[in-house]
Amino acid sequence: MNTIIDLLNWLNDSQLAVLISENDYLFPWIESIHVLAITIFFGSLALVDLRLMGLAFLEKTIYRVSEAILPLTWIAFGIALITGSLLFISKAITYSHNAFFLAKMCLLICAGINMMIFQKITGRDMADWGVGNHIPLSARLAGLISLLLWISIIICGRWIGFTLTPTMGS
Repeated sequence: MNTIIDLLNWLNDSQLAVLISENDYLFPWIESIHVLAITIFFGSLALVDLRLMGLAFLEKTIYRVSEAILPLTWIAFGIALITGSLLFISKAITYSHNAFFLAKMCLLICAGINMMIFQKITGRDMADWGVGNHIPLSARLAGLISLLLWISIIICGRWIGFTLTPTMGS
């Protein structure tokens, strides 16, 4: 456990973390970019999930919708990951004690597992599904679970800022 505390203290006290947390403009700019990236990420992912659930773009195959949208989704996710990491290090100790932050991290892991199961098992024959509403139940569930997980992640992320209580590091 000391190793985790030591790592959090090291992150929290790093030059980059201090720069972000003490600069009047840097944290809000990083946070703004983070929110914009999440908006693009979620919006594009929601389109794919809605197609998986058979609720949108029925005239296109899921493979075609995914192929068109997911590159943007991954770019936005990468930007959100980088900016989220920068926000985290600026208050690593405080965030590590926040229930909504911890819930968000657990939900992110669940979303990753859902995506891996879909990629490796459920959706491996996605190119053969065709157009319309002929989608396996497991794929529909994967889309629904993804959508619900990401909505929950966004809600938890939004609540982090309202529930932070300063804690002493070191």
